[in-house]
Amino acid sequence: MHVNNTDIPVKDPRTVMLEHEKIPKLLLHYAIPAVIGMLVNGLYNVVDRIFIGQGAGEYAIAGLTITFPILIFMQAFGMLIGSGASARVSIYLGKHNRDGADAILGNAIILTLITQLLCIVPVMIWMKPLLIAFGASERTLPYAVEYLTIVVPGNILTTLSFGYNAIMRASGYPKKAMWTMIIGALTNIILDALFIFGFGWGIRGAAWATFIAMLVSAVWVMHHFFSKNSLVRFRRSAMKLSWKESLEILSIGISPFLMQLLSSVVNVVINRSFVGYASTSQDADIAIAAYGILNSFAMIGVMFVLGISQGMQPIVGYNYGARLYGRVLQTFKTCLSVNIAVSGLTALSALIFPYALTRLFTTSETLTNYTVTAIRVGMCAFVFVGVQISSTQFFQSMGMPMKAMVLSLSRQVIFLLPLLIILPVIIGGLIGVWLALPLSDALSGALAITLVVGHVRRMKRMTHDTAELETETEKVID
Repeated sequence: MHVNNTDIPVKDPRTVMLEHEKIPKLLLHYAIPAVIGMLVNGLYNVVDRIFIGQGAGEYAIAGLTITFPILIFMQAFGMLIGSGASARVSIYLGKHNRDGADAILGNAIILTLITQLLCIVPVMIWMKPLLIAFGASERTLPYAVEYLTIVVPGNILTTLSFGYNAIMRASGYPKKAMWTMIIGALTNIILDALFIFGFGWGIRGAAWATFIAMLVSAVWVMHHFFSKNSLVRFRRSAMKLSWKESLEILSIGISPFLMQLLSSVVNVVINRSFVGYASTSQDADIAIAAYGILNSFAMIGVMFVLGISQGMQPIVGYNYGARLYGRVLQTFKTCLSVNIAVSGLTALSALIFPYALTRLFTTSETLTNYTVTAIRVGMCAFVFVGVQISSTQFFQSMGMPMKAMVLSLSRQVIFLLPLLIILPVIIGGLIGVWLALPLSDALSGALAITLVVGHVRRMKRMTHDTAELETETEKVID
């Protein structure tokens, strides 16, 4: 007689731990591998920029920065599938529904192949016109084209590696997910040094290093989900497109997708602002290169905060599905406290050590002097990023896409885009562009606090376990 997995509670040790382990220890268990994985993930881009800046010069960094809108746009579709699927897998496992989790995984692979095909072909066809529209000059365009020609076709590997790594982590394998990133990053670093300095390939070498590193990571991740030892795995019967599972994935994934998509738009606006307000085309190239360096440093802080927040996701998702709201709130409180400390230290480092940070990327005195000021201005309110990212992940983990979407859009769109348009006119010139960054961080953090406090109060009315919940609620609000 056939027995449906849905009717039998899953008593896997990983799910038992999610329900009963002490929250600080549990968050540490998930967050440390996630943080290491995310920091290593950030090294893909940061190491490329360091090697390119030292080996090919400031215009190569500017050319690489010009590619950001296209790369972010393509990564958005990976986040659409990966983030949505990982959150849904956590929730299904919290409900002891392994069949539902497998169905999500099977639909995710089909959606990935479709979306990547729709991205790669148009970008390859219209690459040069897009780069020129995004602010490339005659000095930076050759670098940008050379890099994207190799990296864009390999974006399917990037999506498989990063997107399914999130699902691996959410299904109870945080350490293995960490190794996905470590293996890929080490491959990238070694090949960067070999191709750029050993073979003298310049920015083309960085592109090939990234391509090969993503291939290695993708093979590692796919092997896990085809293994019979995985709690959630690819099943032939589940590898088909279903409207139900697809909508479940997309409804949650739409928030990080829009955040990435509109981040691409913001990068275009920033680059075009540099071109429009700089006195010469060469000055615009220097400003764009400085933004690339600032973005690299900010990325390390963001990856740290994202790693902690992603460590929170399976705990919140499982316990929310199991209606253990006290554990949900305690997890968020712990995550938020750590992320505020991390983002605060990141901002402080930017204010104290901007020169040393800049010299990692360039030997040019002109670019260094400009970037030091840009980092101090652009990073001064970075502490609020910890609040915004933690809160966004909190709502996303509970399957609340609208609130997560509002918070995702707040920093990159709702506040930043208007500020990028208004401040340069009011204040005058490039300083207005740089000031838009910290003001947007502060405003998005304030919005996150408002939404979280309101939701915590509503959660208090959702449970009869008032003794536990009141204690955790007061701690979160305080």
